[in-house]
Amino acid sequence: MRRLEEFRIFYNHTIHPELMRLDKQRKRLLLLLFLSLLFLLGVFLFEMVVGIWFITLLLTLPIGMYISFLGYRIQRFFRAFKPQIVSLILDFIDDSVNYGALTYEAKGGLPKSLFHESKLFGSNADVYEAEDYIKGKIGSISFELCELNVREFSRVRSRLNYVFKGIFLHATLEESLQGAITIYPKEYRQYLSRAIRHSVSDGARSINDMMRSEEFRETFLSYATPDAKVRDLLSLDMQNFLVDYRDETDKEIYISFIDTNIYLAITGDRNILEPYLFRSNTSFELVREFYEDISMLFDIVEDFDKLH
Repeated sequence: MRRLEEFRIFYNHTIHPELMRLDKQRKRLLLLLFLSLLFLLGVFLFEMVVGIWFITLLLTLPIGMYISFLGYRIQRFFRAFKPQIVSLILDFIDDSVNYGALTYEAKGGLPKSLFHESKLFGSNADVYEAEDYIKGKIGSISFELCELNVREFSRVRSRLNYVFKGIFLHATLEESLQGAITIYPKEYRQYLSRAIRHSVSDGARSINDMMRSEEFRETFLSYATPDAKVRDLLSLDMQNFLVDYRDETDKEIYISFIDTNIYLAITGDRNILEPYLFRSNTSFELVREFYEDISMLFDIVEDFDKLH
């Protein structure tokens, strides 16, 4: 993984002190919240003894308003935590020679149209939630990514079914790749019948037999149109890289190459870098997962930049 040891040093010197500062803020908020609730409980006990509701009301209203204000401050803490830490991580990543400036928007996201254009999921995406938008450039390739939570209405039950949750990236090349290639996680084959049918209807055929890595053939399903440059895009090194990442993280990977576009998706079972309130956030593991996920995406983009 890209510069993991260097990142650990950067974490110790830059990110950890910021996490400590934010953790002190978290503890102050918890202390104030605890004292406010304790005082409110004392007011009710006082009322049970003296039975004068007018005095209780006078004391309860301002305390209740203060607790509401604390709730607002806690929400503000949650909203501010991720942007501060993500910005530091991106500062570390874009120090690489081949990287342009990386920008981050907490409430931004990729449009649903790009999700459909990737042809990776074949879903209507009835519920499409996007956040944590990152934009940048690696060499000659411009890219953008975000976290997605996509669900759709079930055709047989009155509920929403899972489609995709994780990180989704779209990159744009200066020259066309020719044709189209799609790579699906083999383990999810039963849920990808629509996406595979769409690929086949566009002229794609299975190219699993062309993959030199046996582990890759066992892990992924690959489809391509006849004019696609399969060996250039899916070298043995790239196949091994994707298999190793899948084995190390237990996360599923989707990839498609269409004309001048590359689409990448990595599954994740929770929102990464979401802070805790009742436990410490000063953990290397908290930021390592986010760093490794986006670094893996950037590694793939950088490899294709070198290739083209």
